[in-house]
Amino acid sequence: MNAALADDHVTVLSRDRESEFEKVFKKHFKGLHAYACTILKDDIMAEEMVQNVFCRLWEKTDHIDIRESVSGYLYRSVYHESLNYLKHLKVREAHRDYTLQQEQQSASASQALELSELESRLDIALRELPEKCRTIFQMSRFEELKYQEIADRLQLPVKTVENQMGKALRLLRVKLADFLPASFLLFFLS
Repeated sequence: MNAALADDHVTVLSRDRESEFEKVFKKHFKGLHAYACTILKDDIMAEEMVQNVFCRLWEKTDHIDIRESVSGYLYRSVYHESLNYLKHLKVREAHRDYTLQQEQQSASASQALELSELESRLDIALRELPEKCRTIFQMSRFEELKYQEIADRLQLPVKTVENQMGKALRLLRVKLADFLPASFLLFFLS
């Protein structure tokens, strides 16, 4: 930085003038921060964007040739830094949304496959039940009839219906045990 800095114009910033750099920082930080806040609507990220601009300015003072006002250079730098950050956020959000969508599609396909497998295995297990057991189980679970209603329809004692349901549940638990979680089996088959 040189004496022209006082006029807010610089041709080349020089790192050996820390006090001049500090003056520029103190003079412009609040205004740049407020400007970044209007773009980002986030006080903390606005501060970070301004700090990034000043850090880059400090690190590259030997390579930066400012031909207009320092103020204009700094405001334009903060503007671009803020826009790049917002673009980065949009890309991250799009990637997150895409990932969630892929996971949901995968989970849905997986669930559909598991449900299909469960239905197939249940159908096979039901067909392997003795006829009376299968009929009583289907009336209880699929038609949602109470034991007394099943007993009345089939003209059987309620105790027989209870025994046949117990037998059906035991057999189905054994046939489907390796496929279903225990908690689901208890819920579905009890």
